[in-house]
Amino acid sequence: MKFLPSQLAYILEDREVKQNLSALMRFVFLLVASIAAFSGLFHLIMVYEGQQHSWMTGLYWTLTVMSTLGFGDITFVSDVGRLFTVLVLVYGIVMLLIVAPFTFIRFFYAPWLEARIRNRAPRSLESDLSEHVIICSYDRIAQGLIEHFVNLEISYVVIEQDPAAAASLHVEGVCVVTGRRDARATYEAVRVEHARLVLANLSDAENANIALTVREVSPEIPIISFAEYVDSIDVLELAGVDRVVPLKERLGEQLASRVTAGMQVAHRIGQFEGLVIAEFPVHGTALVGRTIRDTNLRHVTGLSIIGIWERGRLESVGPETVLSKDSIPIVMGTEDQIEGLDALFVIYHETDTPVLVIGGGVVGRAVSRSLRERGASVTILDSDASIEPELLKIADRVVIGDAANLQVVKSAGVEEAPSVVLTTNDDATNIFLTVYCRGLSSEAHIVSRISHDWNLEAIHRAGANFALSRETLAIQSLVSMVRRQELIIFGEGIELFIEPVPSSLVDKSLEASGIGKRSGLNVIGVRKGSDFDANPGATTVLTEGAELVMFGTVEQRSRFHEFGTGD
Repeated sequence: MKFLPSQLAYILEDREVKQNLSALMRFVFLLVASIAAFSGLFHLIMVYEGQQHSWMTGLYWTLTVMSTLGFGDITFVSDVGRLFTVLVLVYGIVMLLIVAPFTFIRFFYAPWLEARIRNRAPRSLESDLSEHVIICSYDRIAQGLIEHFVNLEISYVVIEQDPAAAASLHVEGVCVVTGRRDARATYEAVRVEHARLVLANLSDAENANIALTVREVSPEIPIISFAEYVDSIDVLELAGVDRVVPLKERLGEQLASRVTAGMQVAHRIGQFEGLVIAEFPVHGTALVGRTIRDTNLRHVTGLSIIGIWERGRLESVGPETVLSKDSIPIVMGTEDQIEGLDALFVIYHETDTPVLVIGGGVVGRAVSRSLRERGASVTILDSDASIEPELLKIADRVVIGDAANLQVVKSAGVEEAPSVVLTTNDDATNIFLTVYCRGLSSEAHIVSRISHDWNLEAIHRAGANFALSRETLAIQSLVSMVRRQELIIFGEGIELFIEPVPSSLVDKSLEASGIGKRSGLNVIGVRKGSDFDANPGATTVLTEGAELVMFGTVEQRSRFHEFGTGD
């Protein structure tokens, strides 16, 4: 009952609801008028038959016939009266049993129920919440972020303009507040002055409006915004955004960094505890066919191989792991050691053959620019002839045509290209092109953009060596910003985890713990206080209070939690 005043206020103030109530009243008026008319006709026909009844009797007869009760205590004896009875009966069936329920539900019950649902949506946060992240839209990126925030015990709140949608999210357990994103009161309600940061994750125009509104309430709160276009960066910064992330541009750079072309160097994935994490392809080098022990890489460079990519799958490694032509080892060491690796293998990767980039959109152009900065030649294949002049500014060659056409793809140089980058925003197209290009070139290094993580397995089975989505890049970038850590992008679905040593594994060696075998996670370090043991050996003993630094999938992390707490 405590919600009744607010529900009535919603019903009486909403314009659509007022229109619905007006329609309902018109129906009620029609029904009352019909009953009155039938009651009057009842008396006229009864007088015609020579019968006398009161007006109350006429109303009683009309209602019993219209409602199909038909007690039979009052009847007509003439055919005219009986025909009138049939008319009233049919009219009553239609109006009372069909039209009336529909009208009541459509114009009264449904609006009332919607008012109840809308009023379940919270309008403000708890008064003591602080250091939370304010997310301005609940999209796929927000869903992934929330999962990470829950695991990291970081508070958050989502702003949802639609009260019904907000109520649904609230029921699902999402911390949400309903309100207009362009209203100062909304940000006061989510305690923006006590928040950790604001994430503007809508269109560029809406993000600029959000930044201006937030700045009215809190001039100091950090604001992070996505940008669809590079040209919007300056506008967003002028609106008050502290850090703009052009996702498509960053995605193109990440895809380009996985390409084998030009003066190849190890790709720096990121840094942790002062050590650089990098990866490099062994295709075309003397390492192909050797075991990790036989490569003698640790002795020559001081680097440790902590994992290997095999056609998009991250594999654990051991001394006897054999490197194939598709292997991409992940190493960890100092910057000097990484530079030593670059000097050791750079002679194997010089090539003048252009990289083939399929798709000349924002991501494809970012890939091309990044590759040319590395000194690589680029051919862009796109179906839109109108953008050819613009593409020629950032590529060595442009081919216009359908990528599904065999002659077009061959003329673009797919058979000779050291790498093929697929940048269309349709997963089905990218999977099709992966199969197509892999059939034409078994040696090419295929890098692809994907839009949905559930297509990751399919595109790897099709033959892609590496795939990355816009959502994964956004989520990992934002989690790194929130935790004030450097961004580390291993690949789609692979993340860096830092977990305390479970009590059940304390005083066990790393080998005896079975972390790798039982969960699939790769342990790359053990940290305790300010001490960090990089690439610990199998005999390393896990102590109480230490933290395990691992990388793998969220599913593998869940398995780690299951056996770590279940022993």
